[in-house]
Amino acid sequence: MKTNARNENEFPFMSFYTTLVRRVLFRIDAEKAHHWTIEACRFAGMLPIAPRIARRCFEFKAPELETEVAGLKFPNPIGLAAGWDKSGRALKILDNLGFGFVELGSISARPSVGNPKPRLFRLPQDRAIVVNYGLPNDGAEVIANRIALHRGRNPVGINIVKTNDGPNASKCSDDEILGDYVRSVSLTHRYADYLMLNLSCPNAKGGKDFFAIPGSISRLLEQLSPFGITCPVFLKVTPNPNSVEIERSIAEADPFAFVRGFMFNLPTGKPASLKLATPRTVLENMPGAVSGQPVSELINTCIRELYLRMPRHRFSIIAAGGIFNAEDAYQKIRLGASLLQIYTALIYEGPSVVKRINRDLRALLIRDGFQNVGQAVGREFE
Repeated sequence: MKTNARNENEFPFMSFYTTLVRRVLFRIDAEKAHHWTIEACRFAGMLPIAPRIARRCFEFKAPELETEVAGLKFPNPIGLAAGWDKSGRALKILDNLGFGFVELGSISARPSVGNPKPRLFRLPQDRAIVVNYGLPNDGAEVIANRIALHRGRNPVGINIVKTNDGPNASKCSDDEILGDYVRSVSLTHRYADYLMLNLSCPNAKGGKDFFAIPGSISRLLEQLSPFGITCPVFLKVTPNPNSVEIERSIAEADPFAFVRGFMFNLPTGKPASLKLATPRTVLENMPGAVSGQPVSELINTCIRELYLRMPRHRFSIIAAGGIFNAEDAYQKIRLGASLLQIYTALIYEGPSVVKRINRDLRALLIRDGFQNVGQAVGREFE
């Protein structure tokens, strides 16, 4: 199951991507390649026949992969992480690439150009990237109108974050930070299948430090309560396995019935705990946070600690970080994750990676006697 030769023979699009497309894209600046890929997907979505072709090429369906989380039904547990389609421009084709769900954003109350360029870097030795985008997006009002027109097949999540006004922006007051989230939620919650409140983005000023203060999560959720939010809400928090911090997040979220779970963000910067083959002298010239295989161990530790402490009838975990194959996905599921997201794997493996993960994940579930994904969640501890 793990051999590249077998995978590429069974998934010709993957072989085509890794032998040709990736070589071309990797000769181009990383952000330009990302932008052109989104535009290609947006254009493909305008062609009447493209979604059907995409489904035939990239979709893998099986009853063992179907799952229900926070009252939502998913055809499979593998979703697209926020950060890939920041403003929902390519949603029509993304809905047909085999993902069980797509998360858009991060979206902020006001449009943002993000951080200065360059702000996206590849680390081929580590099968990773360094991201310092700083949350560029078209703003909540524009994106909400765009999503309102979408009639999709699978759940769509909207990732909400505080507006990044740039590295030289003045410090925001508490009320300004809270008000920014409140405005975005007010504009988008009607169109989301779920909301992800990004409380810990490592690459923008303001919000991430604010929510490290005890009581700050509760303050935000209190201000959101009057909206009568009917979709499930997840909280994206700092990847800190410290039990005190995890229990604080759980305690502050618990009184609010619309909060249904958690997700861990990327770690800030490039902590020494990450095992990186890329020399530190090279990394010093790449501002931002690491995404990909090097963060897998940290995220797995966080998932384990959260799952063991949270009320499981009340909350679920969405996980991302270093998922490149079914074994990576299955490990996170067995540690307690109900849903998974990928991003970096698409850069290195291409869109066929979604189909491969789903097919091989089904084989793992059947091997271990599980009838569906939900039965495998947290089984590492039973």
